[in-house]
Amino acid sequence: MRFQVLRPSSAGRRLAVALCLLAALSACAGTTGAAVGIPAVAPFDARAVAAGGTLTVALSSDADALDPTTSTTFVGREIFINMCEKLYDISSTLAVVPQLAAGLPDISTDQKTATIRLRPGLVFNDGTPLTAGAVKESLDRDRTKKDSARSKEIGAVASVDVVDSLTVRLNLSRPFAPLTSQLADRAGMIMSPAALARYGDDFGAHPVCVGPFAFASRVSGSQIVLTKSGYYYDRAKVKLARIVYTIITDSNVRSANLKSGDIQVAERVASSDVPLLAADGKVRVLSGGTIGYQGITINLANVAGSTGKPGTVNTPLARSQQLRQAFELSLDRDVINRVVFNGLYDPDCSPLPRLSVFRDPALKCSTREVAKARALITASGVKTPIPVQLIVTAAAQSERLGAVIQGMAKDAGFAVSIVPEEFVTSLAQAKSGKFDAIQVGWSGRVDPDGNLNGLVNTGGSSNYGLIHDLGIDSDLKAAAATADVPARRVLYSRIIDRLDALQGNIYLYHERYFLGVSDKIAGIRYYADGLPRLTTAGYAAQAGA
Repeated sequence: MRFQVLRPSSAGRRLAVALCLLAALSACAGTTGAAVGIPAVAPFDARAVAAGGTLTVALSSDADALDPTTSTTFVGREIFINMCEKLYDISSTLAVVPQLAAGLPDISTDQKTATIRLRPGLVFNDGTPLTAGAVKESLDRDRTKKDSARSKEIGAVASVDVVDSLTVRLNLSRPFAPLTSQLADRAGMIMSPAALARYGDDFGAHPVCVGPFAFASRVSGSQIVLTKSGYYYDRAKVKLARIVYTIITDSNVRSANLKSGDIQVAERVASSDVPLLAADGKVRVLSGGTIGYQGITINLANVAGSTGKPGTVNTPLARSQQLRQAFELSLDRDVINRVVFNGLYDPDCSPLPRLSVFRDPALKCSTREVAKARALITASGVKTPIPVQLIVTAAAQSERLGAVIQGMAKDAGFAVSIVPEEFVTSLAQAKSGKFDAIQVGWSGRVDPDGNLNGLVNTGGSSNYGLIHDLGIDSDLKAAAATADVPARRVLYSRIIDRLDALQGNIYLYHERYFLGVSDKIAGIRYYADGLPRLTTAGYAAQAGA
């Protein structure tokens, strides 16, 4: 049967009601986004805000390099959203809307060219003008840079032409329906050519884009500082003088610092802390997320990097599909949700959100069957206990998840060793193939191509386990080449069925992000992508009004 979020206890039901009242959580509201049927999230807090002040935002982990071409972390996206604007953005209803572009792309009849006109008068945060030439340089860098994480995302773009100073033409090798949604994320961030020329591969340490805030400084593992831009085209809306992102990996410390007033915003509050913060009269809890997923990635063939050639990985899980299936059957997604996440997440076995119109409504997830798992292990001929080394993020909630997985898998005959690692370090290990299994996920995109392309196809920079399947590769291209929803749904269903057969990724749940915000702060926009937009944020003229 399809997994459902467990019915909460009476206390849990009281919490759900409280959250609905206090934070207008989308699950309670029941409204849907226009793009893919994802619930809308917390409403905009429109209290008047004063000019000036520093906003301190606690991040759950450090970001990787602040380079839109190579970045792969969610926390990086949280910083980019306030520093590097894109050709397109998403609205509160997940509709793609113009940002640096003057309008949506003009697509040719054969769907092989996309013409984009830019808004006039835009200036990078180094004072140089944004032109069509700058757009071409950024897109070409994304397409061709050796370590680009964007190359698969916009792989259909064969070349970029400058039509005039404010117009570019993207020439596509094939029709590509997800193009605009991909340009609404890091692939659409335009970098200053002057900064690229000056810093080259070190651009991520000195990022310059168009945005309400400009990069000021960074102390690795400690903090990232942005300051209000003097060049931003809509700077009258920007009230804060400075944003300080501070890295606090312990969720309990983040919540305690929020309650004490040492920080004003805490991102990705642990689900266990949500009821405590929701009951605090000086803190508001906002909800975002839902379009991404979390799960376990198993190293199938990554011996030379995720974009390298498949090789032989000599671990029990890599060698045997039967053992991978047994490992999944040892896990209970509902219990994981209840024990680790207070029942606030959505247990699932698909990378596509449950309400996506591209998802097969007949999809059924496996349930925990320890006896069947043991039978598969016996049939494989591998002696128990079977060693599995599982990397998790070094954070309380992630380690608790690892412990629950460890206990469940033990019942079937697996000896899971939990290896906590700092998040960026764990991603580096995953990319290089230095892992057996890793608990990792994806923050999600509005088009299903964004939850699969680059993640499960050959050569994808985030295909850490190095799944390599010609059927998946061809179906992903076919799904991206049509705008027909039923046709795409069939293709994505086939891809997910094939992923289930390979068992390289064990999808566990769709995470919901919780943002803790001091009642002194207003004007934050928090959508289903889970990225706190701070352009209009500031200190409320009257707290608690």
